[in-house]
Amino acid sequence: MLITTQDEFADKTIAETLGLVKGNTIRARHVGKDIMAGLRNLVGGEITEYTKMLAESREQSIDRMIKHAEELGADGIVCLRFTTSAVMQGSAELLAYGTAVKFKK
Repeated sequence: MLITTQDEFADKTIAETLGLVKGNTIRARHVGKDIMAGLRNLVGGEITEYTKMLAESREQSIDRMIKHAEELGADGIVCLRFTTSAVMQGSAELLAYGTAVKFKK
């Protein structure tokens, strides 16, 4: 599945727009990771526990969005975007969304 943040692909012609596709995940913080992050906050530097958690969340959201696009018979996704929102204290949703398209053969 081809995916871009742009409105179109430079080497492909869009024949049909299939509509919005999305994938999301909701993750809660882990107490052990919070303790490590708090300690790291004291000395500075990257909080790798959260970096890893967010990277996994992005990948899972993209995978779910791709599955949605495949169910529609899409060849690609344009205008990929991410958004986050707090669901409750200590957890957040990460949403990947874009427009599913079919290419001219």
